This record gives sequence, structure tokens and C-alpha cells, in this order.
Amino acid sequence: MVGASSGIGRECAKQLAAAGVKVAAVARRAERLDQLKGEFPDKIIPFPHDVTNTDEIPDLFMRITQELGGLDLIIYASGVMSDVGRHEFNTAKDLPMIEVNVTGAIAWLNEAAHRFERVGHGSIVCIGSVAGDRGRVGQPVYNASKSFVATYMEALRNRLHRLGVRVTTIKPGPTETEMTSHLHMKKMPVEVAARKTLQLVGRSGEFYLSPMHKIAFFVIRNFPSLLFRRLSV
Repeated sequence: MVGASSGIGRECAKQLAAAGVKVAAVARRAERLDQLKGEFPDKIIPFPHDVTNTDEIPDLFMRITQELGGLDLIIYASGVMSDVGRHEFNTAKDLPMIEVNVTGAIAWLNEAAHRFERVGHGSIVCIGSVAGDRGRVGQPVYNASKSFVATYMEALRNRLHRLGVRVTTIKPGPTETEMTSHLHMKKMPVEVAARKTLQLVGRSGEFYLSPMHKIAFFVIRNFPSLLFRRLSV
């Protein structure tokens, strides 16, 4: 579980451990990982790591696989969304979103894809977002990072499906996490989002966690660009 210190990633790690699964919990905040291990001492193995340090990943991936005695599932849940103003164009805020949401995902999931291709089975899950479905005015780079994730995961799915490897893209809407705490809107409880995510493990494809989002974003994706710009959403 990459991104296990908060949000959907942390809750997925807890639910897996509660179900008796041994989980390698990877995250930057070591104290959060220690708390997880304290809750599930026999099931959580903490690995402090910053996903932007991509040169560490090959060796760390190998060490995790060895300590777990194999690997059947990887979930990449690391993500950041910088607080960007409506009229702000700030590269210093934008680049961390690319480094974590895109570069970190590539570095970790390429390792998993290589292993699972070699052994002929496994599940790759990445937490995307409905935000990647369209380029909206509020968060251009965050939207673009999640759009990249969706396309990258589709490509992995197309490469690996004949080999029995399942590649799953999860597209949550607003969820009750630290990252979205400043957003004043209806949000899905993180426990529910994690449970729905884990129910989709082993199913290849792209999945919205809310049936209403599946319908709404079908409309949004196909809305004419000229009219979409006038909405200013």
C-alpha cells in the first residue's frame, strides 16, 4: 500500500489488515505508519519512504516483496492537491502534484507491472479521480495529473490483460480526507471509499465509486468545449 499515512490509502491498509492480510505500508510520515503498526502489529509492516525519491524504489520494492514472501496486490494511493487560487499560476505549487501523483505512480507501478508480467498474475490498483475527466478552471495541474494516471493505467491494462494481470483505476469523487478538508461540499466517508475500492480489486477497468458520478461525468466528458468554458466550473 503506497500512500498509507492518510486518506483512502490508510483506510485500505486498515481494512486489509483487519481481514487478515499482511500489508506493507509505505508513506512519508513514519509516525503515521507506527500508529498503523500499533493497531495491527502482526499485519502491518511499515516502510517510511517519500515517493518523490524515485531512485530508492527498485531496491525498496524488492525488499518489500522479500519481507512479504511475495506480492499479489499493489495499491498506489499517494496524492497531493496543492491549494491553488483561481487566478494563480504557481509552478512551485504545481510541480509537487506531478512528482507525487504522476512520477511516483509511474516509478512504483512500473516495478509492479514488471514483476506481475514475469510471474503471470497480480493486481495493480491506482487511486485516480473524477477530476481527471475534464480540464476545469480550479485545478489545472491536479486535473492533468489524474488524467495522466487514467491514460497510463489504461495502457498498463492493455499490455497486461492477456497475462492474467488485473489493472484497476479507481475514480473517487469528493472524499472525507485531509486533502479535501477545505472543500465545502458533500463527501463520501473515507471508510466507504476504501471498502468500495477493495471490492473492485481483481477487476480490470476504470471504476467510479458513485453510480451518480458515472452518469454525471459521462455527460461532463461529452459536453461541448465552448459550452463547458462558459460554465466556468
